[in-house]
Amino acid sequence: MNTYSIVSRFIVRQGPLISSWKRVLRCVTHWPPDKVLFCRGVTSSLFSTYIKPSTEKMSKGLVTKHFDSPNFRSVLTPELLQLKALFDKYGYEIRMAGGPVRDLVLGIKPSDIDLATVATPAQMKEMFTKEGIRMIHTNGEIHGTIMVRINDKENFEVTTLRIDLVTDGRRAQVDWTTDWEIDAQRRDLTVNAMFLGLDGTLYDYFNGLEDLANHRIRFVGSAAQRIQEDYLRILRYFRFYGRLALVADNHDADVLEFIRTHGDGLGKISGERIWSELRRILNGRFAGDMLADMFKCRLFPYIGLPEGEDEAYRVDRVLKLWRWSEENEKATHDKANLLHPVTLLTPLFHNPEEMMKFHARVKLSAFERDLGIFVILHRDDMVPKAEEALSVTERLRPYKELLLDAKFRQDEHRKWIMELMKVRDDLDLVHPFEEWGCPRLPVNGIDLKEAGVPGGKDFSRVFSLLREEWKASDCQMSREELIQRIPLVLDTLGLKAVPVSSIASTINESGSTRRKRKSSSPPLDHRKEHPPPEPLNKSEG
Repeated sequence: MNTYSIVSRFIVRQGPLISSWKRVLRCVTHWPPDKVLFCRGVTSSLFSTYIKPSTEKMSKGLVTKHFDSPNFRSVLTPELLQLKALFDKYGYEIRMAGGPVRDLVLGIKPSDIDLATVATPAQMKEMFTKEGIRMIHTNGEIHGTIMVRINDKENFEVTTLRIDLVTDGRRAQVDWTTDWEIDAQRRDLTVNAMFLGLDGTLYDYFNGLEDLANHRIRFVGSAAQRIQEDYLRILRYFRFYGRLALVADNHDADVLEFIRTHGDGLGKISGERIWSELRRILNGRFAGDMLADMFKCRLFPYIGLPEGEDEAYRVDRVLKLWRWSEENEKATHDKANLLHPVTLLTPLFHNPEEMMKFHARVKLSAFERDLGIFVILHRDDMVPKAEEALSVTERLRPYKELLLDAKFRQDEHRKWIMELMKVRDDLDLVHPFEEWGCPRLPVNGIDLKEAGVPGGKDFSRVFSLLREEWKASDCQMSREELIQRIPLVLDTLGLKAVPVSSIASTINESGSTRRKRKSSSPPLDHRKEHPPPEPLNKSEG
């Protein structure tokens, strides 16, 4: 009896216990490609036969209904209808899938349209080539996705129905199927497992409509199985719970327990994917509560967040900060009052070094990284809020000085300072500060040179003192007034004016005539106040 027969009989004898096929595939990973493909073919057909009963236990069966809404009609562009006509011509069914269907049911117009079809990537490429349809790229072909551009107006991604043959917790080896229910079964949550035909027929295999109506977040089939297929689904669970649930504390206890015991699987997930989901959690409803639940599930070490003795207290500070932000947004109806996701996380970090470790794990953008460092450095050095006698102008002064001191990236500094205001409960200062036009120091290096200021370090000292006097005047001193102050500044520093002809042509610091090297978005320097962090392990969890 040959090897193929043995494998086939082994799988067939498993019957409903077809989960053993995964172990078989693991055993043959060292086989030649032709044998592996044979085994995939056998398991693909058996998957269709045996996998359905395990999830039908949670389902009442396929539910179809006619769906129509203004948002649905608005996404049926001439380009999308032309694409549908093309698939109809070749006998391939095509439907909207997943997120767009969920959003349309919720009354939200989707930003992107995900499409699924029974056509394989090879069949789609052949069809598009024959019809002269431009394919943007085929990089996603290995995952079953082809992107096309219709009428040079609109791009569409179309993905073949798939089954997962092998999963390792972060990616899947897939094969194609023509069974819509099998494709729905491999998706994470019931609310994301629905399809919508372009004729308005909605297909619901796992009670997603009912779960949406009841604001309930459930995995398709076994939560344990879905999570172990891709551990990022832990964070997706919290994101969709925060988005769809009515209350913050109505989780399924069994789901949280499984997440608590298997959260280390997030260590396998890349930092970019972690931050993509975490950022959405922090931008969503119940953000503070979701972060607190993630802390209770002991997920912090695997997503780059600190977990110290006082972290429970710090998580509580995050929760209070988030609730304050939500209340202000509701009171003012201004989403600009909501906190940036990085700002919301800053109470968790004791110092910039912990922020940098988080950055090393999740790969923040330069703006996000430096926003976190900036807020951490300055959150405790402003004028105390308790000083009720201070006017708005007086309370604004330290914030203005922070912007005036910025030697580069002033637009970004302005945004960072506005986030700092929110953290310090100075929300009433945000709009006045936003409208304030940051002035420039009226004098420059040439003015100081002509006034006889010596070069080198003395030049820098004079320039700095003049700058401080100008800031102390609330930036009201004119160029003439500042030039008149130069002799007094020189006297204060024990310096004497020198003839202009004897001053070196190259002057240091801000008024320098020497060309400076251009810098492209240098990172915020926090080393003056804190020692450099220890070398970081840049490998993915």
